[in-house]
Amino acid sequence: MQVKLLKSKLHRGRVTETRLHYPGSIEIDQALMEASGLVPYEAVLIANLNNGSRLETYVVPAEAGSGKIVILGAAANLAEPGDIVIIMSFALCEAGEVATHKPKVVVLDEKNNIVK
Repeated sequence: MQVKLLKSKLHRGRVTETRLHYPGSIEIDQALMEASGLVPYEAVLIANLNNGSRLETYVVPAEAGSGKIVILGAAANLAEPGDIVIIMSFALCEAGEVATHKPKVVVLDEKNNIVK
C-alpha cells in the first residue's frame, strides 16, 4: 500500500505578480525551489490565505535570488500580488517509509526570504 504524504512546502510565500496571458503554471525563485526540494514541472497545490482558493498547477523556475512567486495563466484570476500562499507538493510513499518520512518545509518572510 502507498500513502500520499507532504514532500515539499513553501509556507507563507508572497505572490510577487500575476500574468494572465501565459500558458499556465507558477514561477518560483529557483533558490526557493532547491531549498524546499521542488523540481521543474513538478505538480503543486497552492492554498491562498487571502481568498481561500486552492489550485493545482506545476512549477517553472524563476531566476535564483529573485524572490519571485508568480501566478501564471488562468490561475492568475485566483491571486493578487501580495497574497500569502502555501505551496505544497506530495509524494507516494510505501507504508514502511511513513514513520521516517520528513517533508522539506521552508518558511518565508514578507519578501520571500527564507526564515526557517
